[in-house]
Formats: sequence, structure tokens, C-alpha cells
Amino acid sequence: MDFAPEHIEEIVAHARAEAPNECCGLLAGRDGRSERVFRMDNAARSPLRFEVEPLDVMRTLEAIDGAGLEPVALYHSHTRTAPYPSQTDVTYAEAWPGTPWIIVGLADGDAQVRTYRIDGAHVTEL
Repeated sequence: MDFAPEHIEEIVAHARAEAPNECCGLLAGRDGRSERVFRMDNAARSPLRFEVEPLDVMRTLEAIDGAGLEPVALYHSHTRTAPYPSQTDVTYAEAWPGTPWIIVGLADGDAQVRTYRIDGAHVTEL
């Protein structure tokens, strides 16, 4: 999967805008390329975790499908820790098998972006 630099920049901007709380959303695309960022609301409004309401997920997936795209990555931010999947992330990833996770770390002020594939308890940086 090829994530366009402007989409990564948009995800980082979303992370900065939501700080100190975590942000979350989906990256959609087709034919191996990202095409659009879909921001979602962090219902937890927390700097330690994100939570998405099921209706928000459904609406976002419908919008992605309506645009002729498919989800190609999930993203969220870590505002206090390194951009590495937490145990909560690993557990949540079970619902999205094989989908890459983009994590933006803002702990030291500079944005660090990492992408992972999470298969069960196995985490691989991409």
C-alpha cells in the first residue's frame, strides 16, 4: 500500500488539532494507493485512548463505500507515548485483520509516524 505524503500530513494535522486527546480515523483508497482521509470522533475524548461509536464507524464505512473506495488503514495518535501499538490497540485490531495501523506519536513535540500490521499478538512495523 502506498500512502500519499499529503494524506500522512493530514493525519498529523488531525493529531495536532485533537491534542492533548488522541485522534482517530480511516484512510481510504483503491488500487494500492491512498486517496482520502476520513476523520472520526474520539468518543472517549482522552489523551490515553480512543473510542469510536459504532454508528460513526458505520457512517464512515458507508461514506468510503459511496466514494468507490475501501479502507486501507486505520490511524490514531499517541499523545503521551511512542507510536507503538498498545495492548488496547492490539485487542482492537482483531476486528480489522490485515489492515495496517498508522500511529502518530506526539510525546516529544515532534510528530513521529509509524505503520504496523497487527496479527493477533504479533506486531510488525511496515
